[in-house]
Amino acid sequence: MREPLRERLFGLGLWLLLCLPVLLKSDPDDGGSWTGVAVGVALLGGCVAVSRRWPLVPVAVVVAVSLASAPELFTPSYSLALIAFGYLAGRRQEQTRAALWLFGTVAAAGLLLTVATHSSLGQWFALLLTLALAVVAPWLVGRYVRQYDRLVRSGWELADRMEREQAAVADRERLRERSRIAGDMHDSLGHDLALIAIRAGALEVDPGLGPAQQHAAGELRRAAADATARLRDIIGVLREDDAGAPTTPSGETVEELVSRARASGLSVSLAPAPVPTLPGMSGLALHRVVQEGLTNAAKHAPGAAVSVAVTGDGPNVRVRVASGPGSTAPAGLASGGTGLVGLDERVRLAGGSLAHRGAGDGGFVLEAVLPRNPPAPLPAAPTSARELDRARREVRRGLARAIWIPLALLGALGLLMAGVAVWTQAQSYLEPEDYAGLRIGRSLKEITDDAEDWPARPLDGPPRRTPAEPPGMDECRYYRSTMLAAIPVYRLCFVDGHLADKAKVP
Repeated sequence: MREPLRERLFGLGLWLLLCLPVLLKSDPDDGGSWTGVAVGVALLGGCVAVSRRWPLVPVAVVVAVSLASAPELFTPSYSLALIAFGYLAGRRQEQTRAALWLFGTVAAAGLLLTVATHSSLGQWFALLLTLALAVVAPWLVGRYVRQYDRLVRSGWELADRMEREQAAVADRERLRERSRIAGDMHDSLGHDLALIAIRAGALEVDPGLGPAQQHAAGELRRAAADATARLRDIIGVLREDDAGAPTTPSGETVEELVSRARASGLSVSLAPAPVPTLPGMSGLALHRVVQEGLTNAAKHAPGAAVSVAVTGDGPNVRVRVASGPGSTAPAGLASGGTGLVGLDERVRLAGGSLAHRGAGDGGFVLEAVLPRNPPAPLPAAPTSARELDRARREVRRGLARAIWIPLALLGALGLLMAGVAVWTQAQSYLEPEDYAGLRIGRSLKEITDDAEDWPARPLDGPPRRTPAEPPGMDECRYYRSTMLAAIPVYRLCFVDGHLADKAKVP
């Protein structure tokens, strides 16, 4: 309720302020009437009431009332209302096309009114000047203030958005860390548990052990299988589908990884030695490809021979892990189905590609191509900075329009006035030969009929400091004697429609 109350108080104050010139300048003491005062106060109240919903309606109403009072549009009673409603229209109106149409209509209506009342074009020029300074200029200032408020509001919105994005980034980092933990558990613990199960399975069928030792080895194998299943469940909770590739905390090399698998009883061959080293994400992805290949071979093809080959191929390194057909996997070993999916994501983020397929002899082949120099991550697009810069550009354009549009209107008005002045001079120019041929006593009709190019119209009045007219004359007309100078002029005075005096006056 606070904002509507503030708006009502503002509207009441604006109405009282705009009514003050009407009360002072439209009362009977200034040539007006109390009826005119009442009508003006009521119209201003209605304009203030609708100015927020229809900002251009008050401008149109006040312009119409001003034109009815003064064709030049400038009235002491409503000039303040023109300025105030012009500013509010620019401040509150979103689109500019309707305002431009209104300004053009006012200019055209002023021209039609000038022609209809047979007034001089100077009256229309005064209307255009009043329109530019009292309506258009405040409207442009209101537009600029609107753009500036939008910039400030955009700044606060961007600040609030950045805070929310920062909180969201923190949440994503926590989720990504959980995903890294899940990947580490799958990569390291899953691999180790698979090797433990292989060793326990070998001990379980070893004829050199007694029944008690074989039974204990079987329990160890089943415990490893159960731990692998529980690990899969934990990974299902922690791993996220859209999480980034986890990193490998272990700093062991591919040779150390193969040696550890060989010591666990897995038949592994590595060629060539030493293995090419790769930096950054490519090196981590290489280690993971070999680790996943050995883990899958130990789980799904126990007893099969595994070959690991890492070869250089120009800017890339190709790694291939192939396992032959083995005996049936021990019962209880579970497969989560996420190892190859996570591995493919890690290889992709490193800039490489992963492929896996079954071999013709019943084995399995895992291949990956990794770049020696992984691509740099793309920088985040500065969305907030772009939006703020766009808002600043809009404010600068609004300020520029608030400056150059009134200047352009004044320049165009000056050119128009200069053109009309030249045209008026041409219409009021009397040729020296025609002036010399004038005879006293002739009627105006005879004079205009005999002249080849008589001026279309005389001057509006005598120039300043012109000598007094001869006494007893009914009418005196003034014509220009030169095209470019205002003086001297020709003066023709008539009595009963006949030429009674002619003179060239300075």
